[in-house]
Amino acid sequence: MAQEMKRPRFKAIEVLNDFKIRATFINDSIFTIDFKPFFVESPRLGELLNNQAAFEKAVISDDSGWIIEWNDLDIQIGADTLWLDAQAQNAPDENTRIFATWRARNGLSLSQAAKELGMTSRTMSDYGNGKRPVPRYIALACKGWELENTK
Repeated sequence: MAQEMKRPRFKAIEVLNDFKIRATFINDSIFTIDFKPFFVESPRLGELLNNQAAFEKAVISDDSGWIIEWNDLDIQIGADTLWLDAQAQNAPDENTRIFATWRARNGLSLSQAAKELGMTSRTMSDYGNGKRPVPRYIALACKGWELENTK
């Protein structure tokens, strides 16, 4: 199992076919991230990146690994954002996928998620790093929170 990170950063990326990137993070965890769902969520992003030749120009912006960017298009996406999306896309079960997607969609850190759900940060961290399975009631709480907070 990969070691924990205080804040996600990229160690390396590999652009794959079909608008996917294999990202290696500084804790040596590796995830394939599918960008097609982002094109649906953000039509402008899709308009700019929904071309394999343009998409293949993705690079890590500097040696620190905080950002992937497409210089020609002036697009930057942070490692922390893509870490959450990677967790959601690669979740081992439905409840974990719901929890990770909820965090990613709402931009919640583990401590913010803990506060919103009335849980401890340690419990949220265990859910976030896969040490504990996400219970069904937490997945349902995430859905309920979203309904209340996106009216």
